Amino acid sequence: MYAERPLTLLPGVAWEVTATGPYRVLPDGGTDLIWMGGQLMVAGPDTRATITEPSMTRTVGLRFAPGTGPAVFGIAAHELRDQRRPLLDLWPGPEVRELEERLATGADPAQLMEAAAARHAGARGGGDDPSTRWLAGELGRGTAVAEIARLLGITERHLHRRSMIAFGYGAKTLQRVLRLQRALTLVRRGSPAAMAALDAGYADQTHLAHEVRALTGVSLGGLLRT
Repeated sequence: MYAERPLTLLPGVAWEVTATGPYRVLPDGGTDLIWMGGQLMVAGPDTRATITEPSMTRTVGLRFAPGTGPAVFGIAAHELRDQRRPLLDLWPGPEVRELEERLATGADPAQLMEAAAARHAGARGGGDDPSTRWLAGELGRGTAVAEIARLLGITERHLHRRSMIAFGYGAKTLQRVLRLQRALTLVRRGSPAAMAALDAGYADQTHLAHEVRALTGVSLGGLLRT
């Protein structure tokens, strides 16, 4: 069982899952704050899909939009790339332990988690930088990296460094991740794979199939069956 809803204070979604078997988590460019097994964890931006073990108790998380994580956690996104770390590593210990105690008895864990995340983001500038949001949007729309650098008046190397700090990986990698998510959304809405590939910006269906395998570890058909 999986459900999600938009956050109200920060860009992103709150999600909840109860799984009876392993499930595949796909890269999406976001950073997550997760409440699982009585502990708060941080999941950094992934470069490949990960397999999460089942938990009969519910797992609640906040998935922050690309570029939001550094303001929430006070650390460059690339320092969390492909990592799972206790929140105690990033926030003051007494605050984390108090929040974990409140989550253990709270009726709406996501609301408590979001309020705490928003306080940290607010202390670091709000967590919703328009220029970073614009950059993620252009990459998601498939705008060429060279063209984005030109529009920003910076070099591609500078853009790469900026993207590493904000998103956890370079602009080209984030673009691959967002393009895959866009194609999968189209397919799940009923679009034929060949049409979804073209609409998402792939050269053809073979290109999409190659990227699905590279980023998720399974074929498109296998991914849709899970």
